[in-house]
Amino acid sequence: MRLTRKRLCSFLIALYCLFSLYAAYHVFFGRRRRARAASLRGLRKGAAPAREGRGREQSTLGSEEWNPWEGDEKNEQQHRFKTSLQILNKSTKGKRDFQVQIWGKAAIGLYLWEHIFEGLLDPTDVTAQWREGNSVVGRTYYSFITGPAVVPGYFSVDVKNVVLILNGREKAKVFYAIQWLLYVQNLVQTQKLQHVAVVLLGNEQCNNEWINQFLKRNGGFVELLFIIYDSPWINDLDVFQWPLGVATYRNFPVVEASWSMLHNERPYLCNFLGTIYENSSREALLNILKQDGIDKLCWVSVREQWQPQETNESLKNYQEALLQSDLTLCPVGVNTECYRIYEACSCGSVPVVEDVMTAGGCGNTSAHQQAPLQLLKSMGAPFIFVKNWEELPAVLEKEKTIILQEKIQRRKMLLHWYQHFKTELKMRFTNILESSFLMNNKGY
Repeated sequence: MRLTRKRLCSFLIALYCLFSLYAAYHVFFGRRRRARAASLRGLRKGAAPAREGRGREQSTLGSEEWNPWEGDEKNEQQHRFKTSLQILNKSTKGKRDFQVQIWGKAAIGLYLWEHIFEGLLDPTDVTAQWREGNSVVGRTYYSFITGPAVVPGYFSVDVKNVVLILNGREKAKVFYAIQWLLYVQNLVQTQKLQHVAVVLLGNEQCNNEWINQFLKRNGGFVELLFIIYDSPWINDLDVFQWPLGVATYRNFPVVEASWSMLHNERPYLCNFLGTIYENSSREALLNILKQDGIDKLCWVSVREQWQPQETNESLKNYQEALLQSDLTLCPVGVNTECYRIYEACSCGSVPVVEDVMTAGGCGNTSAHQQAPLQLLKSMGAPFIFVKNWEELPAVLEKEKTIILQEKIQRRKMLLHWYQHFKTELKMRFTNILESSFLMNNKGY
């Protein structure tokens, strides 16, 4: 009896194993065979689903066999990717927890954000009341806010490090800038802010004494000052030179280099579109352009009164002049540095710069002895510098002898330098902020 029971149990176990193997065979191989058979039947009948399946097979796998579990595998891959991304974000979170918010309260802020940082703004409408963007540079996370709705006391402050961008060129602008600085001073005193830097569009004659009281070295709270024009305060320790950039207040755009910009023959040797002031070097320039028909070789359009805003037509004409000229003439105004220099670089037109100091308090500093345009010169700007516009006829005569291939190479060099210039400024700016703001942050 016992022997019979043992045989019966062995028989049942063997039968169970065979059934399991049979079931496994159908699960793993039967579906594929049925799918293949169905595909063949569909092909014979000209069925649409079979044609769609074949099309997917050709577009995604080529000659490989279609996988019926492809959807599940893709879902699993996506899950693994998301998990890996979460792990990566956690591992880099500590490296990016240095956050800086930039408050753009002057048009030069748009040059910093859109041209130097290559950041985007939402919304894109330049007339919007509130615009914002963000960018990561190294281990620093930047956020940027700008627009008429950015008003002291009317937006939340949830960061500890702020860069304030101000306009101090004129008396009315200085009054407005001081109101912002007093507001920020209160935030620092109430410990809502920890570190503050200022990017300042300074006075064209470098008369910026009004901001002295706010500098940390004078008992204030502004740790770093980035200032436009050749201020004698620049020491590369807590005061740094910053470029004027393009006229964003006139909606000069970010210009993307194109094949035609680099390679096309340009019909004009040079251009000058601007305001002529009485008894200025600009007047002398215009007289020289009229000599021997030089103005026929250049795109020249002048006006007697400065206009703060451009019309759509005048802006288009100006940009076209830059793009259609090999050289852009850059006479001095109240200051040697002008928007035209950077706008010409954007369009691959070599700036011909009047290299003379203007009246006022600008000049050499303890850090640099190359005024004017110390920042541009220190970074190897590939411009043509003239001390007097009487040198222009010789410059243009030489320009006539340069073949197109040489001009193409020169344009490429200029655009490459300008891109490097902006990238270098972005990295310097970030390194200076990190070095200064993080120096005493034990919790970082």
